[in-house]
Amino acid sequence: MSRLHVLQARDYPRMPWKNGAGFTEEIARDHGNGLDGFGWRLSIADIQASGAFSSFAGYQRIITVLQGDGMRLWVDGQLSRPLLPFDGFAFEGASEVDCHLIGGPIRDFNLIYAPQRYRARLQWLEGFNRLHTSASTVLLFAASQAVEVAAGHQALQLGRHDCLQLEGNEALLALDVQGQCCLIELDPR
Repeated sequence: MSRLHVLQARDYPRMPWKNGAGFTEEIARDHGNGLDGFGWRLSIADIQASGAFSSFAGYQRIITVLQGDGMRLWVDGQLSRPLLPFDGFAFEGASEVDCHLIGGPIRDFNLIYAPQRYRARLQWLEGFNRLHTSASTVLLFAASQAVEVAAGHQALQLGRHDCLQLEGNEALLALDVQGQCCLIELDPR
């Protein structure tokens, strides 16, 4: 049976990075059903200074700048394109990654998932969108101040950085969305 609920930004727990160089606000995670580690995790991080990223061996990462001028990443010795707001960038969690901030501190958005356990799709949307998904887990993260969502007979409004989470979806779900947001679709392998 599917479960739909809204996660509010003011309630996200704040925790230190694995490498101790900053803090993350965890939006949601799959606890792995008794397996080691998590299956997926969605979070927001504040990056105050250029430096190294934590390693997440066995995971895939997709990172997006939410606020600030942007950054460039050195991933295993290769320099990325400039990563500007709402431009997702994927890399292996085990990669050696160093961040260079373009104009000062930034806030970023991260999806980290175990590709051997989940298939994942992430896309940024703006304006009005009619979406259809059959993904088992659907997350809709609000990037703008107010995002309006119609899911079936429910109408919801998300504030900035709130997240709609649907677990256990077993049918084709139709969503009408107005505002700037990120749609994440996850299916177990």
